[in-house]
Amino acid sequence: MAEEDVLVGSQHQQHRNFVSEERPVLENRMRGRPVQVVVAKDDHGFELDEQALEGILLNEAVRDKHVVVVSVAGAFRKGKSFLLGFFLRYLESEGAYDWIGDECSPLGGFSWRGGSERDTTGILMWSEVFVVSTPSGEKVAVVLLDTQGAFDSESTVKDCATVFALSTMVSSVQVYNLSQNVQEDDLQHLQLFTEYGRLAMEDGTEKPFQKLQFLVRDWSFPYEAAYGVEGGIKILERRLQISDRQHPELQQLRRHIRSCFNEIGCFLMPHPGLNVATNPLFDGRLAEIESEFRSQLKILVPLLLSPENLVRKEIDGQKVTCRELLEYFKAYIKIYQGDQLPEPKSMLQATAEANNLAAVANSKDFYVQEMEKVCGGDKPYLSHKKLEEDHERVKSCSLQTFRNTRKMGGTEFSSQYEERLLHELDDSFSNFVKHNEGKNVFKAFRTPAVLFAVIIVSYVLSGLFGFLGLYAFANIFNLKMGIALLTLCLWSYVRYSGDMREIGSQIDLFATVVWEKFLKPEIGRAHV
Repeated sequence: MAEEDVLVGSQHQQHRNFVSEERPVLENRMRGRPVQVVVAKDDHGFELDEQALEGILLNEAVRDKHVVVVSVAGAFRKGKSFLLGFFLRYLESEGAYDWIGDECSPLGGFSWRGGSERDTTGILMWSEVFVVSTPSGEKVAVVLLDTQGAFDSESTVKDCATVFALSTMVSSVQVYNLSQNVQEDDLQHLQLFTEYGRLAMEDGTEKPFQKLQFLVRDWSFPYEAAYGVEGGIKILERRLQISDRQHPELQQLRRHIRSCFNEIGCFLMPHPGLNVATNPLFDGRLAEIESEFRSQLKILVPLLLSPENLVRKEIDGQKVTCRELLEYFKAYIKIYQGDQLPEPKSMLQATAEANNLAAVANSKDFYVQEMEKVCGGDKPYLSHKKLEEDHERVKSCSLQTFRNTRKMGGTEFSSQYEERLLHELDDSFSNFVKHNEGKNVFKAFRTPAVLFAVIIVSYVLSGLFGFLGLYAFANIFNLKMGIALLTLCLWSYVRYSGDMREIGSQIDLFATVVWEKFLKPEIGRAHV
């Protein structure tokens, strides 16, 4: 009886903490509604409804107050929106002793319904921002977010990762809603989603997010771990435990999750009852919900939303106001709308990609090894025509090697990697051509030979024009001869020292043009 009196007194104190100067304003806004602030588009992109978000966060009563953002995320059709209805009851009743309501009132709030098809898309925010007085006397703004369920038949892995990551980035408390247990695949999904968020934040801090609350629904093993916080901690410690017997991959996963959040908690909830799960007309009345579920609900909701338990949103150690939260929403959504982030993949797709990339690498290695036998470092110069013939032959064998390799994903999926292999083989061939041309002794001495030829021709023409008395022309060719001689000396210095390589390349290019445009045609005519 004494414990009950303490509980009652505590809840009455919480009720007093909710009362504030803004209460008349809040009472006028009690009839809030869910507002979609992040809209899921048909092309699997997301856009921010800035006008709707501004209408909520820039309200004069809350815009300059520090904000608490509580978000619920997880797989679709697991009761996230249903749970948020009770969050709203608690906040709207200002933490009153009887906040859970009477047994015959339907549950309002965020849109929810029974069944197997998804109901929520994008990210929804409750239009009423609740002002709560904390024990320190500060008044903070409490925002509730409902998120699109993950892993439904209409969402890609990127959709799921974006919604979870974005909601985690803007929230101070992320409730990870799970069914029946904390399983390894739940932790793997959490790792993927949080890493996607951490990439977007480009945050150098060790722990970019604040509080993660595992919420295990329909817990069926109270004899192993009791409902509530204590049982949750027991299960969480088991699931996140790191031991030497674990595979390094499993150890890394657990370290990653711990490194992402300042605080991690877990709460075990019982099943609400068969009538809730199977009755299509169930409208949230407490009378139809199991008593054990209601009892745990009375513990869970204040655990997250009572004034002394509220977690203010912080970014880089600085508390965030509603006005600032709006700017963070805008900045984060732009990142996910751009191409800065790698696209998350399903396990099958990632494995198929790795499998095909390995086949590309093996086929390319085969090509390089065979071409080394044809024109490698110790092989003599080969004519360009012969080199092209060998290239086509080895390329064909390399392609056949790729096609004969057993790969995941099917023929259509592998075709893009075959094209990639062809591009890489052509790039490798270009390198072999350059390497082969470097063995051409004449080509190696083309630049000095061309410059020397220019010097000789200029000298002869200068002497001829001088003999004829045409000194102006003789001086022009003397100037050309001097420039060619200086250029030859500069080229020799570049080759010897390795400095000014760009200048050396330009001299080589000039010599090639002179050879191709003037000297080579004249030599051809002389042979004819």
